[in-house]
Amino acid sequence: MRKIYLALTVLGFALPNYFVIKESLASGNIMFWSDLAATFSGMFANNYATAFSVDLLWVVLVFFLWSYHQSVKHGIGKIWLIWLITMLFGLAGGFPLFLYIKERAIIRN
Repeated sequence: MRKIYLALTVLGFALPNYFVIKESLASGNIMFWSDLAATFSGMFANNYATAFSVDLLWVVLVFFLWSYHQSVKHGIGKIWLIWLITMLFGLAGGFPLFLYIKERAIIRN
């Protein structure tokens, strides 16, 4: 499974961030962080976008809680680095990255 998680990590970072980079170049809102007002305006532009945004933000919160518990259980240090990567580049890559690291920790122990 580790190889699958690693492949999912690469795809999870590459696929959505292709569009992030494309939009960053078009708008100047680098990685959606340099103009937070524009980012939030786009995230909540209509009911469709709001529904997806709220769903994603909730899942990220649940992921942070779950990954903290799992990191304590499996002796995974520096969980804050995975959270930072998730906040910077997205859950699509951060979640499989955590699963990859968790599998390594399980094998190691």
